Amino acid sequence: MQNIEVNVHDALQEHFVPYAGEILLNNLPSIDGCLPVHRKVMLSMFRNGRYYNKPHSKSTKVLGEIVTYYVFGDAPLYGAMVNMANNSMNIPYVDGYGQWGEKFSAKGVPAAARYTECRMSKYAQDMIEGLSKNSVPMKPNFDNTTDEMIAMPSLPPNILLNTSQSIAVGEASKIPAHNVNDTCDSIINYINTRNIDSAIQIIKCPDLSSGGQVVYDKEKFNTIYKTGKGSFTLIGKYKYDEKINAVQIYEVPYETTINAIEDKLRIAYDKGQIKEITNIRNATGNRGLRLDITLKRGANVENFIAKLRKYTPFESKMTCNFVVLDLDWKTPKLMSLEDIYKGWIKHRYNCIMNELKFDKDKKSKRLHELKGLEKVLLDVDGVIKIIRNTSKDNEVIANLMNHLSIDEIQANYIAEIKLRNLNNEYILKRTGEIESLENEIYDLNFKLQNKNEIKKIIIEQLEYVKKQYGSERKTEIIHPEELASLDDKEIEIEDYNVKIFVSDSGYLKKIPLTSLRGSSTQKLKDDDFIKYEIDSSNKADILIFTDQFNTYKLKAHELTDHKPSVLGEYLSTLLQLKDENIVYVTATVDYKENLLIGYESGKVAKITMGSYATKQNRKKLENTYNKDSKALYWNTVKEDIDVGAISDIDKVIIMNTSNINAKSSKTTMGVTFQKSKDDSKVVRYFNMDELVSEDKDYYKTSNSGIGKYLKKGDSINS
Repeated sequence: MQNIEVNVHDALQEHFVPYAGEILLNNLPSIDGCLPVHRKVMLSMFRNGRYYNKPHSKSTKVLGEIVTYYVFGDAPLYGAMVNMANNSMNIPYVDGYGQWGEKFSAKGVPAAARYTECRMSKYAQDMIEGLSKNSVPMKPNFDNTTDEMIAMPSLPPNILLNTSQSIAVGEASKIPAHNVNDTCDSIINYINTRNIDSAIQIIKCPDLSSGGQVVYDKEKFNTIYKTGKGSFTLIGKYKYDEKINAVQIYEVPYETTINAIEDKLRIAYDKGQIKEITNIRNATGNRGLRLDITLKRGANVENFIAKLRKYTPFESKMTCNFVVLDLDWKTPKLMSLEDIYKGWIKHRYNCIMNELKFDKDKKSKRLHELKGLEKVLLDVDGVIKIIRNTSKDNEVIANLMNHLSIDEIQANYIAEIKLRNLNNEYILKRTGEIESLENEIYDLNFKLQNKNEIKKIIIEQLEYVKKQYGSERKTEIIHPEELASLDDKEIEIEDYNVKIFVSDSGYLKKIPLTSLRGSSTQKLKDDDFIKYEIDSSNKADILIFTDQFNTYKLKAHELTDHKPSVLGEYLSTLLQLKDENIVYVTATVDYKENLLIGYESGKVAKITMGSYATKQNRKKLENTYNKDSKALYWNTVKEDIDVGAISDIDKVIIMNTSNINAKSSKTTMGVTFQKSKDDSKVVRYFNMDELVSEDKDYYKTSNSGIGKYLKKGDSINS
């Protein structure tokens, strides 16, 4: 086989760049807020007369029509239509009849296309309004048999009214839906004032089709709207039925389902994280979403809701990434809200200008024809005589042009009039339109030459959108101060004594002491052994240190209670460790201990455990101990102890840790414990119970030093 040398740059330029460009165009929204598949669906329905005021048509038939524009087949196409028809949209593009699915319930799957019917929604027809007047640029379809839109006219500001989410080679776009009234008022305010700050205060925050609650942090949303990216918090809605002591969830955050909340709730219950529950019943049906959670008698409802937010997607974050194709319809751009407003206003300006030009050209042509017809009134009989007496058909137009002093367009128009209509009554009736046409053309010219008139039209159209589609907010706005912080709120955690076992292979078990009464034999893999055995509490935090200087934190109460007969949790999987090895494990309830780390360099650090406490409940801390020397010794102590060290020249020193000052810096190197002699290094640190000697005090000192040679007969157990 012959090897062919290919220049990587040229290959990427020739093959990857065109492919990537096509993917970007097909998977990122334009300023109309639509993906190409949305446009293809709406264009096909529009051209095939599937209007909102016409009967529904079988979806299979509609799919067959749309594939004129869509090359990827009817299966993904129907999936797109489902999303256009169900409650994933604030305002659906497709008016569906039948089972079109329920986005917020995993059980609400759509029926097959052969069982459903559809047509355009009124909203979709407003989106495409103006297409017949050449309002937007067109391009050939995939097989050059017809043309299709590059962008929708988008009379409603759809880019902000319906959630748009997509991913394409290195780019991602997610623009949440907003309330119709707020959005239109905000754009009108921006058109009139060009003040984006006041416009942001009007649009406030997203309004999503799932309802629920959005936590309105003014600063956070200012950042999102000024930069085009960020995230915000969504919380579901519930009501408490006191008679049956049950919490009923009836609205969920946009990107979750009632089933996902139920599943996580059951997992949290099995892990012992939520113990207030006696029964869970998914009552979702034709009346909407509902998850009934019956609580134990005397359970604290507020405490339960705090746990529900913590352990399930009842509270979730939604990210924003306002990546939109620019007005050249091919360049991805991260847009701020002001960029989106400017882009949409400019797009609408261009569309309206094109529509006005179309109307002006059409009316001007009509006026021109009627002015030619007006001349017929001067000599009706002569015109009839010319038409009758001209021997050759192709000479009629020329003879009319000469006789009436008109041009070819006017002559063609007159020649096409039926002979029976060449009378004064008909001609007067038609030419009576001339004055009104002249006035209309004058108005059109005035608008075409005056930008403020176009702005007025945009504002009028926004007022129409408000009247037609405006509604109360679906997602309720709540403020951070109304919501107790999960970090500050004390969640009731059952307190009981546990033993934490970690094996050399990295298996962790949390075993209640009550489970150790019958048997203390631990199940382990072959050649594995228990490396850490820690007496602690179910309320403890477990800290796992790795050789990459990271510390991972687990909450004991979030771990399943184990029995000695199981292997336990595999930490590498639980913590998603990659190329990291565990070097030490400890646990703390109040972070009042000190962490001791002994280094090969002979230095020992005493670090306050409070340095590892975090308010943000972070699961991973980086750079959590010193990197300059290898760590040989780890210990967690509440009170000072004697610690020993032995060097590679058999020098031994013992010193009490009270001689080492505790530091709050995690990366402190500590103080010199054993000094080096002739480049000697510490090979091991040890606790006093490991030293076998009749005179342990012989090695003790209150200051750092080289130490004393290990006496004959003394030893240090491994």
